[in-house]
Amino acid sequence: MIKLNINGKVHSLNVEPDTPLLWAIREQIGLTGTKYGCGVAQCGACSVEIDGQVVRSCSMPVSAVTEKQKIVTIEGMTSKITAALQKAWLDLDVPQCGYCQSGQLMAATALLKTIPNPTDAEIKREMSNICRCGTYNRISAGIKQAASALRA
Repeated sequence: MIKLNINGKVHSLNVEPDTPLLWAIREQIGLTGTKYGCGVAQCGACSVEIDGQVVRSCSMPVSAVTEKQKIVTIEGMTSKITAALQKAWLDLDVPQCGYCQSGQLMAATALLKTIPNPTDAEIKREMSNICRCGTYNRISAGIKQAASALRA
């Protein structure tokens, strides 16, 4: 039995220790906002926050996380930064298919926590998530709009 603290609630799961955290979140707990993209921690669709750090959950076994660590999925993101990003995403029609957007929002929130007014170069460097539709220019514009709104 493994216990995970996800979005402020402790869940007891009967899963193998090597089960990827992504599958525990999606299949055992039912939080499907975190997506499966590549399975090798490259695309970022599976991004979650653990103790304030964005990690790729598809390659992290549940045994690598303790009950004391706080896992936050896209469903649990409630910060002012995330809200500003969501508004910008809607204003600018950032997503095309939308599949990668939960991971993009997780990464963008982390970016704005550390760099409140990022340059284009900083956004390009820090946003390592992959978007199959290629909406990178709109993602960047959304980050800049959110950053501006947060400064106002």
